[in-house]
Amino acid sequence: MFAIWGFDSSAPGAVLFWLLRSLFAARSLSSEQAFRIESKAWFIWMLWWLAMAFFSKSTKRRESVAQRIEHLLPAALGFLFLFRPGFGGSALTLGVFPDHSILQLVGVTATIGGLLFAVWARLILGSNWSGSVTIKQNHQLIRRGPYRWIRHPIYTGMLTALAGTAISQGMISGLLGLSFVYVAFYRKARREESFLSQEFGDAFAEHRQHTGMFFPRFS
Repeated sequence: MFAIWGFDSSAPGAVLFWLLRSLFAARSLSSEQAFRIESKAWFIWMLWWLAMAFFSKSTKRRESVAQRIEHLLPAALGFLFLFRPGFGGSALTLGVFPDHSILQLVGVTATIGGLLFAVWARLILGSNWSGSVTIKQNHQLIRRGPYRWIRHPIYTGMLTALAGTAISQGMISGLLGLSFVYVAFYRKARREESFLSQEFGDAFAEHRQHTGMFFPRFS
């Protein structure tokens, strides 16, 4: 944990070790225990993510505040529905998934695997990353790693992780939260692609022909 806050180069390895250890321990968990592990995994991932935000290029162009609110608001609502059971009313606490150990293992595996995939994509993107829709100074069009098949693999990893968390949460609110975040990411991804198209022209158009937005395309 302290390595994450201190930006230690071994931090990704420490995070990976903790997440894999949690995955191994999730072989026979209840939904409550699985959800607790996933919440801790999300918290550790968030700390590392915030630490990495300091390693970014200066901004050349950025979306407006109003445009940012358009995707931040539904994303925030989505996370509240997922991580605050009961948010939105008791009707949304109706269970939709059984509390079965195999299903909980699927949920924890998807959560941890999705977070690790997002970490990999973030590391490949390097200093070109930004939390808002921006074009950086000396921005690069990244086409290696997961970007060979997916244009927005960070969102792919996060949506996979959220789907796993929704399974373990097991309520209607979890599925509703996942839907809200998907809409937020889709809107944000479309704006990012508009920026990238203006910046890179034909190069990005060719990249779009051979990749999927959130799902891989092998062509």
